[in-house]
Amino acid sequence: MRFIRSHLALLCLACFASSVAADCATDAQVDQYVQDYLSNTPTPALSAGGSMKDALCTQTKIVSALEQHLGPVIGYKAGLTSAPAQERFGASEPVQGILFRDMMLEDGAAVPSVWGARPVFEADLVLVVGDAGINQATTPSEIIANIAAIHPFIELPDLTLAEGEPITPVTLTAIGVAPKLGVLGSEIPVTDAEAITKALAEMTITLRAADGEVLAQAPGVAVLGHPANAALWLMSKGIEFQPGDLISVGSFGPLVPPAKGKGGASVTYDGLPGDPTVSVVFE
Repeated sequence: MRFIRSHLALLCLACFASSVAADCATDAQVDQYVQDYLSNTPTPALSAGGSMKDALCTQTKIVSALEQHLGPVIGYKAGLTSAPAQERFGASEPVQGILFRDMMLEDGAAVPSVWGARPVFEADLVLVVGDAGINQATTPSEIIANIAAIHPFIELPDLTLAEGEPITPVTLTAIGVAPKLGVLGSEIPVTDAEAITKALAEMTITLRAADGEVLAQAPGVAVLGHPANAALWLMSKGIEFQPGDLISVGSFGPLVPPAKGKGGASVTYDGLPGDPTVSVVFE
């Protein structure tokens, strides 16, 4: 996959607007956040009293700082895209975040059982942009027609914020929607866009613990009515995709603490070609 340009440039408009933002994080606050993030230390919320514009300003600063440790931004994530996730955080719509190159792991990867200050895992899915024509899409089928491949994906976010700190759409956006690690399953090429569009809506996603216990199960439509709608939502917020960009569509169910994985987790996508599965081991 091709690594895309710096997220600092991607959110330049937000950054320019932030010069007078009321609650854009200071450089000192960003430095402290990055130190806490890298050491898995619970940290104060940023932009807690501000607007979404403030949060995007803070996100731009944090991403620029974290790129030095996690490599360049390689894509975007739509968070809080399922009803359980929105209910948990009091959201009325999704939130936008980013994906770093070095957070991505291969199927079956082993990770520390505590990979963050407040680690959680979730069943997700990644779309790989194949053509810039995606930016003219207005329907899920038009999105998928411009997707080169899809990947099963277990995201391993870190909510990072200390107990008692507000976790809201604004504070989640400020920290890039909590990226930390993620496990990519095998690539599924999109050779028949119409069939894949249908399969994504009709599939059943099952999240299991290492011992086989079902932790969550949801249909493809659990994400905004269709997983491709996550891309449309990101575009509505000003994101312009380029070939090679990754798009995390968000959780198909609740966020789960690692203890419930009993040593790991797997996600199966019944209805996608080959009924693929992706797994992770918690050490």
